[in-house]
Amino acid sequence: MLPALLASIGLPVLVRTLGSALDKIDNPVAKGASEALKHVDDALNQGSINPEEIKEINRHIENMAQLDSAEFKTLIEQVNSSLRTESASSDPYVRRMRPTFGYIMAITWAAQMLAIAAVILEDPEKAGTIIQAMDSLSMIWTVGLSVLGVYVYKRSQEKGLAPGGQNLAKIASNLVKAKKI
Repeated sequence: MLPALLASIGLPVLVRTLGSALDKIDNPVAKGASEALKHVDDALNQGSINPEEIKEINRHIENMAQLDSAEFKTLIEQVNSSLRTESASSDPYVRRMRPTFGYIMAITWAAQMLAIAAVILEDPEKAGTIIQAMDSLSMIWTVGLSVLGVYVYKRSQEKGLAPGGQNLAKIASNLVKAKKI
């Protein structure tokens, strides 16, 4: 999605925006990059860079956006395929894998939070260290909770479909409209 946005904006706006954003970071590398982008912006404004080269760069950004979009589409198709296979399975555990994962995540989260709270209450001086240590677990929780979110979303979608494939909300809406007539 970001490459598509960049492709629609174009090189001059991208250079100006990125340069001013990097200038606000208090880091010598970021400041250096900001300064370099200011020189590029000046060259663009003075016409030192050929408009055909700018068009070619914009085309390249568009191509990168299309590649990213195709890759994302393939990924979504693979996830959907595996979810369809799972829901069509006659194996009871395969169908119960999502709830099992959800319960495991809930129990693990609760155990971690209770352990952290207990340590902080027992030894408040270590609270900062404990919170920093918990921060280092953020990536693993992000992955686990993202998977759980997909599971919940897909299960909600499955429950919203009637056996014939029609959305239950749409069926209910049609019934209400039929009674009003």
